[in-house]
Amino acid sequence: MIKSMTGFGRAQKTIGNFDVTVELKAVNHKFFECSSRVPRNYSFLEEQLKSFLKERISRGKVEVYVTVENTAEDDAQISINRNFADGYVAALRELAEVYGLRDDISVSTVSRHSDVFEIKRSEIAEEAVTAAVLATAEEAVANFVAMREVEGEKLKSDVISRAEFILEKVSFIESRSPETVRQYRERLDEKIRDLLGDAKVDEQRLITEVAIFADKVAVAEETVRLRSHISQMYSMLEGDAAIGRKLDFLVQEMNREANTIGSKAQDVEIAHTVVDIKSEIEKIREQIQNIE
Repeated sequence: MIKSMTGFGRAQKTIGNFDVTVELKAVNHKFFECSSRVPRNYSFLEEQLKSFLKERISRGKVEVYVTVENTAEDDAQISINRNFADGYVAALRELAEVYGLRDDISVSTVSRHSDVFEIKRSEIAEEAVTAAVLATAEEAVANFVAMREVEGEKLKSDVISRAEFILEKVSFIESRSPETVRQYRERLDEKIRDLLGDAKVDEQRLITEVAIFADKVAVAEETVRLRSHISQMYSMLEGDAAIGRKLDFLVQEMNREANTIGSKAQDVEIAHTVVDIKSEIEKIREQIQNIE
């Protein structure tokens, strides 16, 4: 199923001693890019989350937010950072002495500085919190992907409708192209007769000139390739793989064929039709920038 690159997913779980919330949001990006915001004491989760998400999301700029609340009393071992605390207290006392301030240092004063304490979490706690966060992330990703799929279906419908419009225009060009050759022959024949009057027209020469013109303005190869590209696009849109970058290349090829048809066009109606085709190709290009 086609997926949009924009999406949002959220999940909240209580697993063991951990209350975990994971939120994901993503916007368009050429490749996969992930940034995370996790609690300070759980920074070890960042790389694991990135690897976890990279396996499940192909493209997009993804932001993940994680909150963890540990309800266990023995979650961490807290100790005093003696080197820092000694230096901090000494600096405060020096400050009081130098500036004649009242020495009112208290436990609450010193403990306000987070570096006074060292928090060590056991390996068991790290393993447990990692498992809890990844299990919650799995559900958040499922919700995230579901939203992307809904948006992807809308993009798919829009792209298909525009591709069908292009095919209609291609059919017009294919029917109109032989008519331009016929009209050219009539105009050429008329001009020759105006110049020669009652003199006999060299039919073989006339046929040769018309053949040269027909070869010059022939667009059958381009319209066949354009139809082939659209057929490939339909096939891709029915698949389950990430196709955004492939579609981007395919649209470039479609635009190249349209440009070639336009450069060969010796007919106003075909030229106008090519403009319509290129306009729709550009709209398709804009839409597929949102496809994973």
